[in-house]
Amino acid sequence: MSCTAERSGSGPDLVLLHGWGMNGAVWGPLLSLLESRFRVTRLELPGHGESPWDDEGDDLARWAEAALAAAPPQAAWLGWSLGGLVMQRAALLAPERVSALVGVATTPCFTQREGWKTAMAPDDLARFGEALERDPEGTLRRFLALQFHGVEGGRELQRALRAALARRPRPHPRALRAGLSLLLGSDLRETLTESGWPRLWILGGRDRLVPPGLARALPSDVQVRLLEKAGHAPFLSHPEGVAAAVTEFLDHG
Repeated sequence: MSCTAERSGSGPDLVLLHGWGMNGAVWGPLLSLLESRFRVTRLELPGHGESPWDDEGDDLARWAEAALAAAPPQAAWLGWSLGGLVMQRAALLAPERVSALVGVATTPCFTQREGWKTAMAPDDLARFGEALERDPEGTLRRFLALQFHGVEGGRELQRALRAALARRPRPHPRALRAGLSLLLGSDLRETLTESGWPRLWILGGRDRLVPPGLARALPSDVQVRLLEKAGHAPFLSHPEGVAAAVTEFLDHG
């Protein structure tokens, strides 16, 4: 299992990890704002974009190991949605490789559990998996629409994102199933007690997948930036705000 990597820009190393069903093209609006300040490494998750898929990809640690193998020796990591789970697992596996964590519309645990209610109901996420088996194309379209629910200019953003994603290979069907399984079953709340890295979480006030109430569940040493009018993809609807938050955080910690 491996991740393809694309690098651009110059400066301190920054790794970007995209979300479920996406590919490296998703970073276009944000990339142009970051690469003048950082050497950006965009990783494509296993079975997404140009990254190959193998059938041993049902374990989050394997995805994290693949990301670590393609990443610089030490870097700040930014993970969006499912990419944020992979980022957190990589930090636990190799803490010396990670200088800082930036979570964008992500969480240590995507589903509600005892003592953890700021998350999706497990049945809601499980229905995505059922729909994926019946209608993969329709499920991906609906998932894209959820990124921008309630966001100003959401339809235009959705069309632009679909066009960008279409320029790269479609995600492998088994990678989509495995990714949903990771979202449903992963619980990395142990990372909340770790204080080995500076951490910034960027959340959208209109996010339907990662409730903005997550901010109250994060430890006090985690910096939080809430973009009230953003949805699940704040770096697409508000790229300048996200870039400014990332740059300020990584410059000053």
